[in-house]
Amino acid sequence: MSSYRPYQEIVRRKSRRVYVGKVPVGDGAPITVQTMTNTLTHDVAATVAQIKRAEAAGVDIVRVSCPDQESAFALKDIVRQVDVPIVADIHFHYKRALEAAESGAACLRINPGNIGSDERVKEVIKAARDHGCSMRIGVNAGSLEKHLLEKYGEPNPEALVESALYHANILQQHDFHDFKISVKASDVFLAVAAYQQLAEVCDHPLHIGITEAGGRRMGTVKSSVGLGSLLWAGIGDTMRVSLSDEPEEEVRVGWDILKTLGIRHRGVKVISCPSCARQGYNVIETVRTLEDRLGHIETPLTLSIIGCVVNGPGEALMTDIGVTGGGNGRHMVYSAGKQDHTIDGAAMVDHIVELVEKKAAELKAAASEKLAAE
Repeated sequence: MSSYRPYQEIVRRKSRRVYVGKVPVGDGAPITVQTMTNTLTHDVAATVAQIKRAEAAGVDIVRVSCPDQESAFALKDIVRQVDVPIVADIHFHYKRALEAAESGAACLRINPGNIGSDERVKEVIKAARDHGCSMRIGVNAGSLEKHLLEKYGEPNPEALVESALYHANILQQHDFHDFKISVKASDVFLAVAAYQQLAEVCDHPLHIGITEAGGRRMGTVKSSVGLGSLLWAGIGDTMRVSLSDEPEEEVRVGWDILKTLGIRHRGVKVISCPSCARQGYNVIETVRTLEDRLGHIETPLTLSIIGCVVNGPGEALMTDIGVTGGGNGRHMVYSAGKQDHTIDGAAMVDHIVELVEKKAAELKAAASEKLAAE
């Protein structure tokens, strides 16, 4: 009997738990997917609309930049209109952190060593405690402290880790421990090495990401390689895919990474062939259309879209619903791995959408019944 398992069991690194609003991070909690808005934060309507699109894509946590007082105060209106916790992105000016905490931010992204005197650090920590905020220490290879660049000569894993532990120590000296850490770089090897080293020397939750990864294609590739390597090694408690694209696209890619590794599941997982001259229908266009029309489904299920009978029946055995291209413009539809009926090519896409929506509703109802019984 084969010992093969569909997904290798991933042993998560042990870390302490913090909360971003009501969302747990670390200590075995589900790995959360994050993104960041790119609207002007003080444009409340535009920022809320962008967050809502990210929510529809499955985001768990959203970061919002607070470069000025108007933006920090705008958080109060933003937080009231969205369902996910908001992280306020703060750089240098400690008063923005105070204002953001008062405005309802669930977490402050701030490096305490960059905001000035010890008194200012105490004020920020007090504001975080008073308003139930956690923090994220965000170290970036592109903005390392001058003394570390002089010490190491260039950004390297040791410099990133030293910077992170320096900022962490400031918070710990003030008995504040509700924080997570990131050590990001645009270079995949540098980022992965830094996270590996940091994971060995502390138990703080880690926010992982490959920063400034690029556009949709290249950024997705770099993030998948870097984040996939870390997650497979059990490193990472929350994550962001950084793309020069819309925030909801970052969320989709983040979920695809988690689904590929079998860590979390959401929505329809499409298994499709690259297509060739044997295809019985236009596979590429069909997949593109189905991914768009099925994007609203949250219930995890699998769908195989294969152009011909070479691999189609085999792939259909392992998916909830499957389609294999056939002759004469009619194609075989599979349900739970078994041949079920044929469908005319002209009606196929609408028919598959209907089948998937029906199957998703059935699975959702079954899950609800099971939960109620427990």
